[in-house]
Amino acid sequence: MSIDEDWRAPGTQAPRSLHLTAVLARVQSAYDDLLAISATTLSDEDLTRLVDASTRLVDRSAGAVTAAIGEADRRRLGDAIGARHTGQWWARRSMLTRPEANALTQLGRRLSEEVYAPVHSELAGGAIHVDQAWVIVKAVDAIPSSPEDLPSHADAPAVLKAGAVQHLLVAAKDHDAKALKILGRRILDTVAPEVGEAAEAKALADEEAAAARKVTLTVRDLPDGTTTGKFSLPTAGAGEMLRKQLMAIAAPKHQHANPEPGETPDRDERPLHERLGWAFIEWIERYAADRLPTSGGVSATVVVTMGLGTLMGGLAAASLDTGGRISAGQARRLACEAGIIPAVLGGRSEVLDLGRTRRFHSKAQRIAIAHRDGGCTAEGCDLPPAACHVHHDQPWSRGGPTDTDTGRLLCHRHHRVVHDERYETTHLPHGKVTFHRRT
Repeated sequence: MSIDEDWRAPGTQAPRSLHLTAVLARVQSAYDDLLAISATTLSDEDLTRLVDASTRLVDRSAGAVTAAIGEADRRRLGDAIGARHTGQWWARRSMLTRPEANALTQLGRRLSEEVYAPVHSELAGGAIHVDQAWVIVKAVDAIPSSPEDLPSHADAPAVLKAGAVQHLLVAAKDHDAKALKILGRRILDTVAPEVGEAAEAKALADEEAAAARKVTLTVRDLPDGTTTGKFSLPTAGAGEMLRKQLMAIAAPKHQHANPEPGETPDRDERPLHERLGWAFIEWIERYAADRLPTSGGVSATVVVTMGLGTLMGGLAAASLDTGGRISAGQARRLACEAGIIPAVLGGRSEVLDLGRTRRFHSKAQRIAIAHRDGGCTAEGCDLPPAACHVHHDQPWSRGGPTDTDTGRLLCHRHHRVVHDERYETTHLPHGKVTFHRRT
C-alpha cells in the first residue's frame, strides 16, 4: 500500500502525492534544460527539431490540462469558493481570461466522454492540436444521437460517431483545423453515405433558416465625414456573391496607365481591406439607376446641387439632397454617371438642368462604345468594359454631345484621375489617353 492509499481519519486531507511531486519536478527540470538552449546557436536542422518538438510539447501539455480540468469539473472543485462553474474557479487561480478557461474546461469535459477518449489520447500524445480536437468534437456532435433521427437501415448513433472519430483522427495528420472542419461537415458521406445526404440536407436547411433570421444592416454617419456600419448576411448566396463581386472589382490586375520609359509600373500596394472599401464605393456608384425602386415618388437617386460655375470647372463645393457636401471634382465625376441627378443652378439659382435623359449614354451607345474600346482607354489599363464608366471627352456641361464619338470607357480609378485638376490628360492617336501630374 502506497502512502497515497494509507488509511486516514474521515475528514482529514490526503497527503500530497509523492509520485506527482517527483514527476512535476522532473518536468520543470526538463523545461529548464530546454529553455537554457539558445535558439540562436542552433543549426537550421536543430532549430527545426526544436520547433517541431516544442509544438508537440504544447499539444501534450494541452492534453494534460484538459484531462485535469475535466476531472476538476466532474468533482465540482469550484464549489469550494462558491464559483458558478469550474471555468470561473480556474480563471481565478490561473489568471486566464474567463473565455479561455471556459473553453478549455468545456473541451476537457467533452474529452472525458468515452466516445472522445481516442481524441484525448492523440492530443496528449502530441499528434493533434487543441483546435483540431475541437473540430472533431463539434463534427461528431452534429451526428444525430437518437436512432429516430436516422434512416431505419443506418447503424446505431454510437457506431457512427465512433467511426467518425477514427476517420477524422486519421485526416488530422494531413489537414489543419480549417481543412478538417470542411471534412467534418461531410463526415457522414464518408462513414455512412446512405445517411450523409439526408443529414446534410437537414443541416443546410437549418443553417440557412438560422442565417435568414440574423439578416441585418445598420448605417450611421460619423462627425469626420465617413459613414460606418455593420451587416449580417447569409454566407451561402448573398455573402459569397458580395465577396466575389467586390474581389473582382478590387483585383489589382492593372498597373499605372502611363509609366515613364524604362520604368517598371508599381503594383497597387494598398492592403486588401482598403481596396475592398474602394471596390464597395464603385459597386454602389455604378448600380443601375433604372433598377432602383421609387422613394417618395422619385427614383432613389442622389441629387447634386451645384452652381453652373462649379460644373464648368470651378472649385466651389456642391450640395447633396441628403444634406451632405462634396468637392467640385467629385461632383463633376459623379455627373458623368447615371444614378446621380445634377441640379445645376445659375447665377440667380434658376434650375438649368435636372437630369435630362439625353445627358447619359443609352444602352445601345454603351454597347457600341464597349465593343470599340474593349475596356478602359487609359494607356496601360486592362480592366474590361463591365468595370468601366462612360466618360464624355467633350463635357456635356460645355455643349458636348452624348454620342459614341465623344464617349470613352474609363475604369473607376482613371475616371477619378480625368476629373482631378492635378493631372493633365493627353489624347493619343490610337484612342488611348495618358495622365501626367501638373508641376
